[in-house]
Amino acid sequence: MRWENLTGGSGGPAALFGADAVVTRTIDTPEFRGITFHEVRARSIVNRVPGASRMPFEWTVNPYRGCSHACVYCFARKTHGYLDLDTGLGFDSQIVVKTNAPELVRRELGARRWTGAHIAMGTNVDCYQRAEGRYRLMPGIIEALRDRANPFSILTKGTLILRDLPLLREAAEVTEVGISVSVGFTDAALWRTVEPGTPSPAARLNAVRTLTDAGIECGVLMAPVIPFLGDAPEQLRDTVRAIAASGATSVTPLVLHLRPGAREWFTAWLGEHHPHLVERYERMYAGGSYAPTWYQRQITRQVHELAAEFGIGPNGRGPARRTALPERPVPAGPAQLTLL
Repeated sequence: MRWENLTGGSGGPAALFGADAVVTRTIDTPEFRGITFHEVRARSIVNRVPGASRMPFEWTVNPYRGCSHACVYCFARKTHGYLDLDTGLGFDSQIVVKTNAPELVRRELGARRWTGAHIAMGTNVDCYQRAEGRYRLMPGIIEALRDRANPFSILTKGTLILRDLPLLREAAEVTEVGISVSVGFTDAALWRTVEPGTPSPAARLNAVRTLTDAGIECGVLMAPVIPFLGDAPEQLRDTVRAIAASGATSVTPLVLHLRPGAREWFTAWLGEHHPHLVERYERMYAGGSYAPTWYQRQITRQVHELAAEFGIGPNGRGPARRTALPERPVPAGPAQLTLL
């Protein structure tokens, strides 16, 4: 691995970790079997999103690299290659843990140059993946944000967020807090194959109900809508109906996008589980990482109509509560639902 290029020992200005900062651990318990943790002391944690990004936020905090949720479509897989780690099984099982994340957040928010901008979390890999149950980095991060009254948002597939509900309520009393749970479909068979390390869609929607019942507004990112596997009208209807029943304040559909790194891994999975769909995907994504505009419009329109039918929709809370990963802009057509 390229730890020597990313630590202070190389003397380079772009070092991510301090010298002698990496400790590798394997933990032989059922919940972590097959997973290796690389514990690092990061040099910084509040990161600016590149200016060319389509993300609707400017700053992020990511306490982990790699994700045991093992979603076959995860767009963040390519980032594991920066460490010379495998972007397939390695992304699922080689987890980098920034053990000093809470203290770094507190220090960087206290710097004179920090202006209190919105911070998004869970937009690269999930901050409430299984590793968080062991390392408990998020409570310290939320406490630092709460103490500075700094607005933030969290996007997650992890029900472990409920552990931090008291802290989230405290933070919401002093600043803008946006919570969104990702549920792209409710099909149990599809879930088991494409998101094998995540809590079930039903468990995630139960978490939405718990959050909203506790007074924390929670939207659902209906992502990804997977072409030919999760986009049938009855599937969309079942998913939106379940989202509405959870008490979600909004629903935002996002169609599967396949960036380099994720595309290769997803295509290999597709060839194994649904070989008859490989050519259809090649045609649909021949233009790049995103599905065609007409298809994005179609899905947005269908979900918009279903959301109206079941009584959920955008609530206009403003940019501090927008945590959706944006699709490629779609020209004039049905408006995309806001997330929160």
